[in-house]
Amino acid sequence: MQNSIFKVLFIGDIVGSPGRKAVKEMLPSLREELKPDLVIANGENSAGGFGLTRNVVEEILSAGVDVITTGNHVWDKKEGVELLQKEEYPLLRPYNYPVRAPGRGYIKLDRVVVVNLQGRIFMPPSNCPFEKMEEILLKVGEERNVIIVDFHAEATSEKLAFAYYFDGKVTAIIGTHTHVPTADERILPGGTAYITDVGMTGPIDSIIGMTPEKVLRRFLTGIPEKLEVAEGKVSLQGVFIEVDLGSLRSVSIQRIDRVLT
Repeated sequence: MQNSIFKVLFIGDIVGSPGRKAVKEMLPSLREELKPDLVIANGENSAGGFGLTRNVVEEILSAGVDVITTGNHVWDKKEGVELLQKEEYPLLRPYNYPVRAPGRGYIKLDRVVVVNLQGRIFMPPSNCPFEKMEEILLKVGEERNVIIVDFHAEATSEKLAFAYYFDGKVTAIIGTHTHVPTADERILPGGTAYITDVGMTGPIDSIIGMTPEKVLRRFLTGIPEKLEVAEGKVSLQGVFIEVDLGSLRSVSIQRIDRVLT
């Protein structure tokens, strides 16, 4: 931390081996350039496009990521679910799944709390993210913490509603899940940094990271087909946020979009 400014780099949903390669090869230079105090990445699609494995988690952490958030695809691989049961890595699943679900939905690191929540519109069933976020705030509210929220949701209205409700109560709300970056990054009136969707880290010539031909066949025939992670040029998308530690308000948010050459 320098000059009472805390810097956070959030990396959008890592998709398969191309996304992991982008993180491995580009994160060191981003760390040198931006000098973040904390690096968070959504990793729910990092193992073959669906779920996680131990090797994948270790690869992402060794590349320089401090905390891995997820979403509805965190349950797609048995090995990933087993990792959640042990809680041996800084790996989160959405906090608003039933309490009997394995894993944790937030983590506290020094003066920083990273929270993972999931929306309910067009998403698998889960508990109310508004109520569960309030529950977390009650648990950590007596302390002065930087609070970063990965809100993994489909509907833009739900993301915006969540952001305005918690504006001034948390430091940043970063939307994930759609893999398509939005151009609405801003500081809300109460000082919370916000973006509806941070995008993805994966193949550019794809349909949200997947091979276009297979996705198109799904739309054109209505027949389920196993999707595959696309190949080719890869981009790393994310946001870089600066936080004033005195007020715990965000002072800037900048979109990141770098292409691996």
